[in-house]
Amino acid sequence: RGARQPPFRRLRQSAGRPPLTAVLFTCAGQRVDIVSAFGRAGATTVATDLDPLAPALYHADHYAFVPRVDDPGYVAALAALVAEYDVRLIVPLTDLDQMLLARSRAALAPALALVPEPEVCERMGDKYLAHLFFEERGIPSPRSWLPADVPDDARYPLLVKVREGFGSRHIYRAHDRAELDFFLDYTTVESFVQECCRGEEFSVDLFCDLEGRCLNAIPRTMIQSKGGESIKGESVKDWELIEHACRVAEAVGIVGPANVQCFRELDGSLPVTDVNPRFGGAFPLPLAAGSRYPELALALANGERPEPTLGEFRAGVLMTRFF
Repeated sequence: RGARQPPFRRLRQSAGRPPLTAVLFTCAGQRVDIVSAFGRAGATTVATDLDPLAPALYHADHYAFVPRVDDPGYVAALAALVAEYDVRLIVPLTDLDQMLLARSRAALAPALALVPEPEVCERMGDKYLAHLFFEERGIPSPRSWLPADVPDDARYPLLVKVREGFGSRHIYRAHDRAELDFFLDYTTVESFVQECCRGEEFSVDLFCDLEGRCLNAIPRTMIQSKGGESIKGESVKDWELIEHACRVAEAVGIVGPANVQCFRELDGSLPVTDVNPRFGGAFPLPLAAGSRYPELALALANGERPEPTLGEFRAGVLMTRFF
C-alpha cells in the first residue's frame, strides 16, 4: 500500500449532506448491513477498523483507521473521532471491545456507548459464567460443567465449548467419554462442557432502552447456520419466545441490541445457550421484518424514551444471506 498510514485519520467524507446524528461504529469489519441501515435511518455514519480492507469502512459517510483494541491508544483514538465528528452514539459491531467501551464511558462522552455495564459484558462474554447466572436467576440453561466436574450421568453427546469466543470456534462434539477426554486434551483454549439440546433452535433479536426495558423482540428460526451465524431463517410471531427473550434480557441487564439463543425442548422448556449483547449476525432479517432498531438507537442517542412495541413486526419474512 506504499507509505505507512498514521494510527488513525479521516480518509473520506460525503459532500452536500446536512448535519445529522453522527454514529461511530467500532470494529466495522464486514458489517455493511448495519452501517448502511443506520445511514438510511438518518445517521451520519463513521466506521472504524484496523484493517484498511474492511469493507464496511467504504459504506460509511466517513471512515478512519484506529489502533488495535488492546493498544493503549485505542480509546483516545475513538475519543478524537467523537470530537471531530460530534459523535452522539457509539455502536460496537463485534465482542472485541464491548468491555473496554463500557469502562470508558467518561472518556468517550458526550457520545453514548450502546453497551451494557462492564459486569454484564463480562458475564455474557464468559459462556460458563453466563450459565451460572442463568441458573441463579431461574432461567433454563443446558447442564454445564467445568472439565474436571463432568458427572458420570451426563447425557451424551456433550459439547466442549470455549468459555470466551465467537463464531462457533473451538467447539467440539463428544459422543462418549473417550471422545470427551480427547477433545478436552486437544483444545487449546479454556473450555467448559455442556449437554446438547435436542429441540428446535431459535434466535431472538431484541433491543432494550437505557433502563433495560425490552422495546421489541423478534424471534427467528434457524434454518441453516455456518460458522456460528444464521444464513437462512424466518421471522416468527411466537409470543412465548418473545416474552421469554424479554425476561432474559431484562434479567441480564441488556442495554441496546442483543441476541438471545435458545431451544424449545420436547418438555416445553426454553433453555438459553447464549446471550450476545450486540447486533446479531442475522441483522438483515429483523431489519426486513420491521424492527426499526437503528431508529430506536438514534432515539436513545437524542435523549428520547421510546415506548415498547412488542410484537410489532412482520412474521414470515425469510432471509437467505449471501456474500
